[in-house]
Amino acid sequence: MSALQNTIFFAIFIGVLVTVHELGHFLAAKWAGVKVLKFSIGFGPKLFGFRRGETEYQIAAVPLGGFVRMAGEIPGDEVPEEDLKRSFLSAPWWKRAIIVVAGPAFNLLFPILAYFFVFIGDHQVLSPRVGWVEPDYPAARAGIQPGDVIVKVDATPIRAFDEIRAALQDVWDREVAVTVKRGDKELVLRITPIKLEESTPLEKVKRGLLGVSPIARPAIIGVPKGSGAETAGLRSFDRILSINGDVVRDEVQLSKVLAGKEGELSVVVIRNELADVGGAQVVAPELKTIAVAKQPGEGFAALGGAESADTYVWTVFPGSPAAKAGLKRGDKLVAIDGAPLGSWFTVQTRLRAAEKAPFTLAWISDGVEKSQKLSQVAEEELDELKNKSEVLELGVRPRAAFQGSEVLAGGPEAERITVHMGPVDAAVASVRAVPEGIRAIALIMGKLFTRDIPLESVGGPIMLFQVAAKSAEAGYEVFLKNMALVSVNLGLVNLLPIPILDGFGLLAALWEGIRRRPIPIRAREIANIVGLAMLALLVVLVFKNDITKLLR
Repeated sequence: MSALQNTIFFAIFIGVLVTVHELGHFLAAKWAGVKVLKFSIGFGPKLFGFRRGETEYQIAAVPLGGFVRMAGEIPGDEVPEEDLKRSFLSAPWWKRAIIVVAGPAFNLLFPILAYFFVFIGDHQVLSPRVGWVEPDYPAARAGIQPGDVIVKVDATPIRAFDEIRAALQDVWDREVAVTVKRGDKELVLRITPIKLEESTPLEKVKRGLLGVSPIARPAIIGVPKGSGAETAGLRSFDRILSINGDVVRDEVQLSKVLAGKEGELSVVVIRNELADVGGAQVVAPELKTIAVAKQPGEGFAALGGAESADTYVWTVFPGSPAAKAGLKRGDKLVAIDGAPLGSWFTVQTRLRAAEKAPFTLAWISDGVEKSQKLSQVAEEELDELKNKSEVLELGVRPRAAFQGSEVLAGGPEAERITVHMGPVDAAVASVRAVPEGIRAIALIMGKLFTRDIPLESVGGPIMLFQVAAKSAEAGYEVFLKNMALVSVNLGLVNLLPIPILDGFGLLAALWEGIRRRPIPIRAREIANIVGLAMLALLVVLVFKNDITKLLR
């Protein structure tokens, strides 16, 4: 987008949030009978405005805030005698408390409206159809099969695959009824999810896990050293396209195709060889046809004792713990602390659970099993806005197709369906989403105070400009979602009992309600000076952070 478009979106982004905040103060003041002298969106010189009744409305040059100016708002203000009864400080303390808190309250309520327009209408979502069932996980033990459509978890209807995760948010180690549609039949299976603990930048999240994926596992082969598959000419990471002319899209289809065949098989594969081009390694695909004698067994095993390449290492990062231990491309991960690794999903789950603690990794390299005590290391990552975050890294990756991040022509893809949300469903979803946003922002604020999240991550106008621009590029849904989160942030920050923020005004009103006398004027003056100093320091900090991120 052009700089002008980005500026327009930034003005809309900030302008709406400021207007919502000041509208809260304005409407509460009108309700309380307090005279409003000026309603301003922005600070500094007036760009344009008008007067209606007793209030002047204006838009000012600096769009980073706004204000509602009320009669007698500050001690010592000159108020005409006829307006004394309608001045802010003449209002009862509880009305002043409502006026002050109304701004942040509107910011906390606005996301309901924003999310409503995000949720309403038709949406493309991942179908709840199971593409793959992880071996030795609850779903596999209960009999869920690829192709099943999960339609209900206990009494919770499931319309999209992501809703399965939400339905199991606090459910583990107890039996649940999972209703699946298999062909024309509906089956109710009793499943006991296992507990999965995931670490996010904010907290550790526990949820139930079935062990299902919306994406079928691609038919990419792993070839043990000395196997019949190797002798026939197959190589690890070959992707099977067809057998005797029958198309193979995933592992499930591979088993079905092989079930009806005997003797010598004509296996067509794509082989991705690494080629050195100008000092950089690139993947060069090559089509090969290989004759393989079918052997006893199912799936890959029928192809000369081959196996899935799911736990085979495709990438080893230089200098990583894995590289230092001697792992290389083509090695197969076997176990962590003696527990077998049946898929890369299991690898990720075990590594998340280990965090920084040492563990024993077993792997096979050139037909020889090895093991070594390893631990993950913390590395810094930069997001799109150049914010730093810490990730734990062992330094190995599978073929990208096993993580759903590699497009395979004619290969497995997650089924997508259209889900319609009417006004009632959209309103319910909006009301549910807002408390989650408030909780997340509150956690961030708490961790900023405890320094668990560094102050370097706090951004200012430049970061907001980038957020608005990138959100607009991603579409109106992302734009509204980010606007909702920033609105929550604005509301919670303004409720802090810090001088010059609404929270201090609320504190002052409550003080008067409890003590039956206002905070002394001298104490207010000192508090305002402290507040202005804190604001100045904050401005310096956020601009320093913004400029530092721009230079990264």
